[in-house]
Amino acid sequence: MRSLEQWLAYQTQVHPQAIDLGLDRLGVVLERLQWRQPQIPVITIAGTNGKGSVSAYCAAIMSAAGLRVGTFTSPHLRSYRERIRVHDRLVLPDELLWAFEQIEAARGSVALTFFEFNALAALLIFGAAPLDAWVLEVGMGGRLDAVNVVDPDVAVVTSIGLDHQEYLGDTLEAIAREKAGIFRTGRTAVIGGREPSLVLESMARAVKAPLKRLAIEYNYILEGLGWRYRGTHWDLPHLPAPALLGDVQFTNAATAIAALEEIVPRLTITAGAVAQGLLQVRLVGRFQVIKPATVSPAWVLDVAHNPDAARVLERNLHANPVPGRTLGVCGILADKDAAGIAEILDVSIDEWWCASLDGARGRSGEELANVVQGKVATNVIAADSVAAACAAALEAATAQDRIVVFGSFHTVGSALDWLESAGMLPPAALPEYTPP
Repeated sequence: MRSLEQWLAYQTQVHPQAIDLGLDRLGVVLERLQWRQPQIPVITIAGTNGKGSVSAYCAAIMSAAGLRVGTFTSPHLRSYRERIRVHDRLVLPDELLWAFEQIEAARGSVALTFFEFNALAALLIFGAAPLDAWVLEVGMGGRLDAVNVVDPDVAVVTSIGLDHQEYLGDTLEAIAREKAGIFRTGRTAVIGGREPSLVLESMARAVKAPLKRLAIEYNYILEGLGWRYRGTHWDLPHLPAPALLGDVQFTNAATAIAALEEIVPRLTITAGAVAQGLLQVRLVGRFQVIKPATVSPAWVLDVAHNPDAARVLERNLHANPVPGRTLGVCGILADKDAAGIAEILDVSIDEWWCASLDGARGRSGEELANVVQGKVATNVIAADSVAAACAAALEAATAQDRIVVFGSFHTVGSALDWLESAGMLPPAALPEYTPP
């Protein structure tokens, strides 16, 4: 019998390609498994940026309402188990082993990708659990993503930006078409972000999906230290500011509430639960601020890995200044726009450490430093690893400075490992993100 680690290693070898978008293979395996669409509400969330935050708000608010929620997200930071949550806990290793064995027995000669194994495991585990709702985050695109085998009651697209162009298309219009593939006839399509997308709107209308657009069918208004949500069903004044930091989080929270109010006829979610969920939501690696107990600089962890996300990070850094300098530790995969990211963050970062990332999509610290040097006016240093970059930045920092780690889930995950080994993670974070 394979261990969990052996299963994960095996799954990287079953399909000759790491990414092969399409639903046909999953359809075959699901039919053999006699899988049926869930009979409880499902919210599916796609988008270039923001979908992780919207997923977290949906799950936190429903949990505050006393509902049992299955949440599927990707990628993970430190433990594969982070991808599948069953009612406020990480999936258990035994649950994953059971699901993987079922999938392997059913697939026969069907070659599944690593992510397809992951998505199928989530569907089986959620189907076997006593849940009230599912929240599914699309991995890439939407139309051909494995998550799209499920018919959602509400489909959300948070934002459209240039990312994964080799798979989704070279224009915002082409990418929008792929993401709009999660819309369903007669099921509400929620569109986040204040930039209008005529493609998303036209595709929603084409399948007769009722539209909910930010600043049109739903909106939010800042009121002092709090805010107000107004939508198609709810008018919620005096909401607390979201626990996740950054001005974009009001948009993300409003988008989540816009999705949740569409499933209220089937589930009970009170205004009090909305407020409680906003205060209790947690999401590692999204402008996450860590202040060690010892006299030390603060750390900011952000998975920003494309120019749009870098703009949000820059705004957050500008809105939350520190007395000293901002030192940057970045690791950016070779297929990402490192030059664009560096150009945007040049105004906020006083010194750069560029770290190597391993893997087929990895890039050495020296290669990344060469790209960054051409776009910034400050000192740039290459490092062999994220750990080495973090250690060097800490040595150069004073207690008045901050160190921002960004560029990839791989970068933030490695930084969390290093911070834990150095005794700088707050105790509350350890049980949630310690690998099994």
